[in-house]
Amino acid sequence: MTDRVRGYPAFPKGPRRARTWWGKAWVQAVEDTSLDQGQMRLGRRFAVAGVVGTITVSPGRLAAAVYDTEDTYRTSVSLTPLSDAEWGRFLAQVAAKAGHIAALIDGDVPHDLVAAADDAGVQLLPGIGDLDPECTCPGWELPCRHAAALCTQASWLLDADPWVLLLLRGREQAEVLAELQLSDTEEPRSVGVPATEVFAAPVVPLPAPPPLAALGPLPEFDPVEGVDVEALRWLVADAAARARELLLTGELPVLDEWHDRVRMACTVADPGLTARLAAVGPGLPRAMRAWGYGGSAALTVLDTPWSPSKAETARARRAWEGEELPVATVWRNRWTVEAEGLQLRFGQDGRWYPYREEQGVWWPAGPPDRDPAAALSDLMT
Repeated sequence: MTDRVRGYPAFPKGPRRARTWWGKAWVQAVEDTSLDQGQMRLGRRFAVAGVVGTITVSPGRLAAAVYDTEDTYRTSVSLTPLSDAEWGRFLAQVAAKAGHIAALIDGDVPHDLVAAADDAGVQLLPGIGDLDPECTCPGWELPCRHAAALCTQASWLLDADPWVLLLLRGREQAEVLAELQLSDTEEPRSVGVPATEVFAAPVVPLPAPPPLAALGPLPEFDPVEGVDVEALRWLVADAAARARELLLTGELPVLDEWHDRVRMACTVADPGLTARLAAVGPGLPRAMRAWGYGGSAALTVLDTPWSPSKAETARARRAWEGEELPVATVWRNRWTVEAEGLQLRFGQDGRWYPYREEQGVWWPAGPPDRDPAAALSDLMT
C-alpha cells in the first residue's frame, strides 16, 4: 500500500486563476454549489493574498489552515472517493486507449477519458453538491470564505498535477500505474534493465548506414487551371488544425460563415490569408482579438447586444455595488465606465467580457470572467 497522503506547499501571494479545463470545472462545481457568491469573491481574494497554508490531500479530503486577521481556522473540503467497482471501470477506460495514461503522466486530462468514464457510470470531476466544505470559523455560509479560498487554490493544484484529483477519489499515482501494468496479465510485466547496468555496459558501435538509393527525377507538373494554389495551402493548414482539435476534444463546433472566417484567420495566422479575409468584410482585426480571448462566444458578444433577464441584471448590480466599483452606464448587456474608458459585456454563457475604448472604438481587452468585479479589476490594474 502506498502513502495516500500528500502535502503541498502554500502558494505565494499573487494573482492567479485556473488555466486548464478540469481546473475550471472544479471552480465551476464550487460556484454552482455556493449559496453566497459574495463569499466566493472573498475566497478568491484570500487565495491570491497567500493566507492559505500547506494543503494536505488524502482520499476524500483536502485540508489546510487559513489565516484570517488574528485567527487561524482549520478548513477542509470533502469529496466522496470512488468505490472499488468504480475504480475498476475507470481503469478499464484508461487502459482502453494508450494515449490516456500517457496524457495523465504528461499532466493532461483528456476530454474523451472523462466522457468515457461518465458513460461507464464513473464521475471523475465533481458536480453540483459533490464538494462538502467544513471550517472551524463561526460563519454559517456554504462555503465560507476560508473554504472558498481553499477550493480556489485546489484548482491551481489540479492545473499543475491532475493526479491530485485521482488521489481525492481514492488512489495514489503509483497505485494507479501499478494496477494498469497488471491489468492484462496475472504476472507483473518486466520492469526493464536497471539503469546502473545500462550505463556500465560498453558502448556498442552503430552499424554503417546503408547506401543511399537514387531518388530519380522529381515529378514536374503545373497547377490545374483555375486552382488557387495559395488558397489550397491555407485550406490544408486549416484542415490539419481542425483534425488536431477533433483528436483533442472529440468534437468540432458548428459555426456560421463569419465565425468560421475569423476562426480560420486566427488558426492559420498567415498575413496573406488575413488580408484576403479582411477584404471580404470589415471588422476582422477586432473580431480576431475577440476570438483570441474567448473563441466563438466572445465573437458573439462583440457582434450582438442582447437583454439579460431581470434576475441576471439584479445579480450583476449586487456584485457591482458590493465591490464599490465605479459608476457604470447600463445599456442592455453592456456596462460602461465612461470616466475610465472601460466596458464589460455580459455574454449569454454567463461570463463578463472586458473591453477598452481605443480611439472611439470598443476593443476586446482580456479573457472573460464569471465575476464582473474580477473582470473589471483586471482592466484597472
